[in-house]
Amino acid sequence: MEEEEEAIGFLDKVLEDEDVFLLEECELGTPTSPSSGSPFLVTVKVEAGKGLEMRKLVLSGFLASEEIYINQLEALLLPMKPLKATATTSQPVLTIQQIETIFYKIQDIYEIHKEFYDNLCPKVQQWDSQVTMGHLFQKLASQLGVYKAFVDNYKVALETAEKCSQSNNQFQKISEELKVKGPKDSRDSHTSVTMEALLYKPIDRVTRSTLVLHDLLKHTPVDHPDYPLLQDALRISQNFLSSINEDIDPRRTAVTTPKGETRQLVKDGFLVEVSEGSRKLRHVFLFTDVLLCAKLKKTSAGKHQQYDCKWYIPLADLVFPSPEESEASPQVHPFPDHELEDMKMKISALKSEIQKEKANKGQSRAIERLKKKMFENEFLLLLFPTIPLRIHNRNGKSYLFLLSSDYERSEWREAIQKLQKKDLQAFVLSSVELQVLTGSCFKLRTVHNIPVTSNKDDDESPGLYGFLHVIVHSAKGFKQSANLYCTLEVDSFGYFVSKAKTRVFRDTTEPKWDEEFEIELEGSQSLRILCYEKCYDKTKVNKDNNEIVDKIMGKGQIQLDPQTVETKNWHTDVIEMNGIKVEFSMKFTSRDMSLKRTPSKKQSGVFGVKISVVTKRERSKVPYIVRQCVEEVEKRGIEEVGIYRISGVATDIQALKAVFDANNKDILLMLSDMDINAIAGTLKLYFRELPEPLLTDRLYPAFMEGIALSDPAAKENCMMHLLRSLPDPNLITFLFLLEHLKRVAEKEPVNKMSLHNLATVFGPTLLRPSEVESKAHLTSAADIWSHDVMAQVQVLLYYLQHPPISFAELKRNTLYFSTDV
Repeated sequence: MEEEEEAIGFLDKVLEDEDVFLLEECELGTPTSPSSGSPFLVTVKVEAGKGLEMRKLVLSGFLASEEIYINQLEALLLPMKPLKATATTSQPVLTIQQIETIFYKIQDIYEIHKEFYDNLCPKVQQWDSQVTMGHLFQKLASQLGVYKAFVDNYKVALETAEKCSQSNNQFQKISEELKVKGPKDSRDSHTSVTMEALLYKPIDRVTRSTLVLHDLLKHTPVDHPDYPLLQDALRISQNFLSSINEDIDPRRTAVTTPKGETRQLVKDGFLVEVSEGSRKLRHVFLFTDVLLCAKLKKTSAGKHQQYDCKWYIPLADLVFPSPEESEASPQVHPFPDHELEDMKMKISALKSEIQKEKANKGQSRAIERLKKKMFENEFLLLLFPTIPLRIHNRNGKSYLFLLSSDYERSEWREAIQKLQKKDLQAFVLSSVELQVLTGSCFKLRTVHNIPVTSNKDDDESPGLYGFLHVIVHSAKGFKQSANLYCTLEVDSFGYFVSKAKTRVFRDTTEPKWDEEFEIELEGSQSLRILCYEKCYDKTKVNKDNNEIVDKIMGKGQIQLDPQTVETKNWHTDVIEMNGIKVEFSMKFTSRDMSLKRTPSKKQSGVFGVKISVVTKRERSKVPYIVRQCVEEVEKRGIEEVGIYRISGVATDIQALKAVFDANNKDILLMLSDMDINAIAGTLKLYFRELPEPLLTDRLYPAFMEGIALSDPAAKENCMMHLLRSLPDPNLITFLFLLEHLKRVAEKEPVNKMSLHNLATVFGPTLLRPSEVESKAHLTSAADIWSHDVMAQVQVLLYYLQHPPISFAELKRNTLYFSTDV
């Protein structure tokens, strides 16, 4: 103990001597040069004997503090295992997510320091002039990336711990009195410390380690084998400390190149790359100076997984080709829509089977087999994105990624462009450097799993099924007038889809849209809002997909929390994006609630009135509202991108509904002036509000049985017989709509709406189970999607793909024998 006190006293004296070095007032005490403010190394002539003794004193003091630090980490980890054990019970203290947030990287930090201590301790105990330990400090410094991840999560960890303490008395007691073991030769066996105090220890430790490196270098001869290693460790530590307070996104860790420079992982994720004409799922890593595209290697059981680098581009050489500069993309064959729908259907069916197995306490092997099948289908579904992101190497080739969302494309662009604002140098990695960098990817990655539901924990939310009503009110914060609009995206089956678009508000800094949209959710957990400036320059066309490129002004995302959303009242919120604030409101209607059809009390209108009543009153075969909406869509909306998929403005739809219900003489004038998506939305709303679906409640079970038949002849016979069984007004209207949708699909190259897309939109509207039917057979919103919606889509798709069906021929055709329905 006397030696340790002497060493600490010496350190205090050194720290007081401003001629040796200064500590600037920065958040984590980065050692800096008095003159330049930049990291520096101190070189002092060292007398061999005295230097050797001083090194031992410095190391003894550091070793003693290292023991205390390890004990503190052990105390912090002690409650983690029991907390995890209770997380899976009916009365958890904390959720798994809360535990992982609070104790993030603590286990890794503990293991690093325990190994360091175990290796350093015998060297100090058997101290002589031949002992070397520089490699231990160099290794410790090279693992500082774990600390970067810890520091970035530190604030969130503290906030989570505080909230949990306030809401759970049991956790509060645990966190207020953690027992820390005293040093081996200490009289105090344990001391009580709060969790908050212990969580700060790793942050404090980084600075302490850097100071010790300074002291060791001062007492290490320049020609000693340890000197260059300690010098390298100090350089790494100083670079790390200087980067701690940089404006970098959370949970990115430091990588050390062989040259001792610090390379930060900024972002990583799974992207689809078009390679040699086919789609490949890649894991892409964005570091502070390089973009690396990798593939996970196949390894045998028991071996560590590693990445194989497919290519890399230094950010100094990376450019985004402008639309006019980009070359036409190689021919990439899109997935046929029916294959996508088949995959979704299989995934939903497998989910249902897994739930049944779990409910019946089935064998774990059977469940794992089903999960494996589900993963395979979900994996294939992830390969279908269509939004291009092209990047180019100034010195070589171009690369093309496909993404499902403009939001995601914008995130990658912005992250790269932000890094490119720094003074970057071009370079070529040696084979060793590339191997080291690629080797670090597995440990540093922040996205561990492919975004499929089979990778989710059982306690994770399955998402929302039903209809989300969103009003986009207004936006503020634009610096200059522009033509502005917003789009809405929601997630489904692991990827995001654009669902709605406001009108363009021209030449303004404060657009006020006040537009309402109804968005169908299929297990959705997030809503994204993107704000664009409209581009009218037709020369700005992206050659990868022939679409005009509008500029993203801002973007934001919120989680769809069932407790917040599932209320009858509107919930108003604001998303902040790049200084822009977008105000919106939303409310949610579950799928089982949406099945309820309320007949109209006014038999004079058309919405909510039986189709037979309307056609009889109008003396028509097809309701006037259906004929007029179809005519207007075919006149000026048949080439509109996303027609029937993109939501119309709810207020416009309600205005049209009121006009049709009142049989107003201005209907035709209003239709000609109205946004085409609102007219398409009015047609969908009419069918949705029929007191019973167009294909009737009575025939619904038979349609479900018919579409499930395997024999083509039997299916044809059954499906045609079912059509003949419909009331005449329903059948004639259905056939009229069927031919219209086929004409819309003929323009698929322009409007992007295939027969399968149209079947997905209209199937659940024309064919739904009755309220009694749904309550009798289904238990959850997810089950409703699994069992019904996919089959409803398949029924409409069958008729859309069928050769033209004539009402007269159908009625007189005797090939179809009659069966009981």
